[in-house]
This record gives sequence, C-alpha cells and structure tokens, in this order.
Amino acid sequence: MRRRTILFALLVPLALAGCNEKQAAKIPSPHRMTAEDIGHYCGMNVLEHPGPKGHIFAASLIEPVWFSSVRDTIAFTMLPDEPKDIQAIYVSDMGKAPDWDKPGADNWIEARKALFVIESRIKSGMGGDEAVPFSERVAAEKFVTENGGRIVGFDAVPRDYVLASANAAAAAAADEALEGPPGERPRRTP
Repeated sequence: MRRRTILFALLVPLALAGCNEKQAAKIPSPHRMTAEDIGHYCGMNVLEHPGPKGHIFAASLIEPVWFSSVRDTIAFTMLPDEPKDIQAIYVSDMGKAPDWDKPGADNWIEARKALFVIESRIKSGMGGDEAVPFSERVAAEKFVTENGGRIVGFDAVPRDYVLASANAAAAAAADEALEGPPGERPRRTP
C-alpha cells in the first residue's frame, strides 16, 4: 500500500506537468501576413491599407481572423457576437515596422502585452481612429511626442474609443463645417 502511495505521489506531478505543456502548445504562433489575408469586417486585403494590422486565433475557428486595423482587432474581443474562446491576439509592433505604409509582415506582439497609443493625430488605414501598438515604451513615447495621444495597456483601451463609429465622427465634422459659425448657418430644408 505504501508503494502505491509513493508511486501515485510521483506520477501526479508528472501528469499535471504534461497537461500544462499541452495547454502551452495550444497557443498558436503568429502568422506571416500575406496577400491572401482578408480583413474580417471590411472584406478587403489587409495589405491594401497602411497602418498596423492584427489577427486573432480562437479555438472554435480553423484559421486566424485578420483585421485591417488594430482598432478592429480589439473590437472583435469586445463584441458580444464574436467568439470568446480567444487563444491569441497578435498586432503589428509599430516600433519595429519599416514605416506607417508598410507595418511589416511578421513583427507581431501579443496584444495583451502591448502598449497602445490612442487619441493620436494618425488615422488607421480605413480612416478612423487607431490604437497604435508598441512592444517598448520608448518607441510609444516617441510616437506620442511626434503625433500626440496617450499610452495605455490592452485592458485600458476605452470601449467607447474602440466601438465608436468613425463614420459618426466624420459626419459630425462635415455637418460642423457645412453649418459654419452660429448666425451664419444656412437653413435646412426638410
């Protein structure tokens, strides 16, 4: 009886270690971005747009889901109708990108480990606000100095910033420009 107890005590930690190795092996590595990768929300080739990109792996999906912007990538994690069994979220590390127009095909960082510059003057490839990812604070601070904005972690990117409609902001700006200063606004016809 004593031998069984000792044997059991030795085998249980080994079995648990094997489970941990299997779980670690399930985390997919980032894929190299190619001309075949299509943005989940826009239906366009991700390489056709400047700025950072993203892709997400979910256990329930066979292939990674690609995004033309990091803001769309983060939105996927917040929207109730999207899969919640996310294994990995990869975004372009813009500190290692050749430039804004060519964010790089394989300079990925796990989004939950990245720093994001939000509220900068730089717009996404689709024309909306962008959450610009960096792996190093120095690179993020340099971007803020040059383009404005503020630095936040993944969990601190505001939901409203990510899910606000870029079209609503553009429409409001167009209305403001059309109306002009108070007292000089043209009358609208119904």
